[in-house]
Amino acid sequence: MQRLNILIWHIHGAYLTAITQAEHNWYLPVKPGAPEGYCGRGQDSSMPDYVREIPAGDVQNLDLDLIICQTPRNYQTDRFEILSPEQRKLPTIYLEHNTPEPHPTDSRHPAADDPAVTLVHVTNYNRLMWDNGQTPTRVIKHSVAIDPTIQYTGQRREGIVVVNELQRRGRMAGFDLFEQLRQQLPLTVAGMKSAEIGGIGEIHYTRLHHTVAQYRFLFSPMRYSSLPLAVIEAMTIGMPIVAVATTELPTVIQNGVHGFVSADPAELLAGMQFLLDNPTEARSMGDKARELAAREFGLPRFVDDWNAVFAEVISQASNVNPANEVVY
Repeated sequence: MQRLNILIWHIHGAYLTAITQAEHNWYLPVKPGAPEGYCGRGQDSSMPDYVREIPAGDVQNLDLDLIICQTPRNYQTDRFEILSPEQRKLPTIYLEHNTPEPHPTDSRHPAADDPAVTLVHVTNYNRLMWDNGQTPTRVIKHSVAIDPTIQYTGQRREGIVVVNELQRRGRMAGFDLFEQLRQQLPLTVAGMKSAEIGGIGEIHYTRLHHTVAQYRFLFSPMRYSSLPLAVIEAMTIGMPIVAVATTELPTVIQNGVHGFVSADPAELLAGMQFLLDNPTEARSMGDKARELAAREFGLPRFVDDWNAVFAEVISQASNVNPANEVVY
């Protein structure tokens, strides 16, 4: 498709790295006072050259084709502060990363019933659970853009959790499960503020997977979350997964094939112990996980899906006249 000029806020670094593999001109608004490289274009950045940071005050000078919001603030406040009146009429996508809050079934999405927005969810579970009203919705499954040369070794007889601020996020993120299980077998955590709870600390994204690949398995303790990118990243490098069987995960990980999923902590513990004691079987499960990741979460499919949605919303906008009335 034609190369588009797209405005997107920097919200999730790993997802931003993946979505910008679609070869368009991406603009990331930066507020005054933000440090250089704030949006991820620092020295170690893996983002392409066509991803550009731009001062928020200069956004109105851009010839944009499309706006992507990712948070209620983007949708309700930011776009009205930095976009011109004409830019606010541009095709707009709300990319929703999260499961509904505060209630799992009765939470109305901020963009519900907005006919001018296309709402994109990252899992079918999320789309099912949010009250989207009459807003057009799509699902684009996750992908990740990580170094393809990184391969699972599993040489460390220890499991690893990759979650930012695990303790602060508490039961929703499964902090109590992590604490319970690491008392019974070797298990650590990486991510922001993980060193404060005895983990290995925050590791830059460009180096994270080299470290993770050394551990025997990845554990996802999340009780209520969207499909964690850490799980897809681990599968992509050929790593077996142990995970709490909630939200989208039971539709992805097949128990005993790609690792182990269960809502019973005793079964999770048994799966972890099996992987620690059987490195050959752990590698075999990791190989199957990598095959699944390539098939379901590969970058070519992800980029094609996004380009299809871009083409759809641009086409729909061309069928709306300046009075914002649909032309039949």
